[in-house]
Amino acid sequence: MSAKNILVLRFSALGDVAMCLPVLRCLIQTYPELHITMVTRKRFASIFEELPNTTVLSPDFNDAHKGIGGLYLLYKTLLAAKPNAIADLHNVLRTKILRSYFAPKFWIRKAVLVKSRKAKKQLTRARQKTLVPLVPQIHRYAQVFERLGFPISLDSHEFPPKPLCPNTEALKLDQSKKWVGIAPFAAHKGKQYPLDLMQKVVAFLQQDYQVILFGFGRKERAQLDVWAKAYKNVVNATSVYALDAELRLIAQLDLMISMDSANGHLAANYGVPVISLWGATHPCLGFTPFGQTETSTLTADRQLFPFLPTSVYGNKIRRGYEDAMRTIEPKAAIELALGILDKN
Repeated sequence: MSAKNILVLRFSALGDVAMCLPVLRCLIQTYPELHITMVTRKRFASIFEELPNTTVLSPDFNDAHKGIGGLYLLYKTLLAAKPNAIADLHNVLRTKILRSYFAPKFWIRKAVLVKSRKAKKQLTRARQKTLVPLVPQIHRYAQVFERLGFPISLDSHEFPPKPLCPNTEALKLDQSKKWVGIAPFAAHKGKQYPLDLMQKVVAFLQQDYQVILFGFGRKERAQLDVWAKAYKNVVNATSVYALDAELRLIAQLDLMISMDSANGHLAANYGVPVISLWGATHPCLGFTPFGQTETSTLTADRQLFPFLPTSVYGNKIRRGYEDAMRTIEPKAAIELALGILDKN
């Protein structure tokens, strides 16, 4: 193999960036002579701290690398890293422009994520669709490296030792109980379980388990604070930790309950069992957290809402489908959680 330094491009979103980690673990395990330059936003850099032979390069799209001129400056920075190959795991306008700058450098191999937009559109249209699972996103990432000449097997993936738990004195976590993470929010309403129903899940599980709440944004944190004050065994981690410490805390969980959202992927990266709840989106679209089975997903009732899924990202809600996730009973989430916690 001639390639020694691979540029890996994935700028956002958090969940998609997180899904890169198991693939890069396998890549480095299979080809330890490689050096990886992971190009992603600065706030995501801590996801890749564990990886040997890896440098994180963080562009600033709000300032230095803004616009065409800024992307050219970024190109010059990336070129200085002397890459032998480029793995575009994003395939958006910015990465296309960057690839165009690299095009004359014919000796630098390039491979791009195949998004299969047509197949996804067929699964999210209203009628005449069969829910045949698409290639999972994480396998699409692996295929990019295969096209560069570096095939990997995700079946050989090994989880590294869990990182050290951050200082938990501020949260006063009960060390005698199992820890259940709950991330009740999503980027779009079409993916978010109704808060009144999620509160029932929180209220039940906190009776016997330590419940740790995760979320982003001021409004979300305020809601989590309400629950943390209302229940004895519930704490809000978002008010205490930055992402790097939050990742180390997530790694210690016995279970994570999340939407089709980033926290599920972050937990799965550490081998934590994940229960994911799905509304406007669906597991068949390929975004199930790494290593999780179909039995750990709860989806809205397609008998009552036959046009689901209506969106790849959860940003499109069909009229009359606003309450689709209410068909997921809190009891179903609780029973699934208890089954997993009893086994572990």
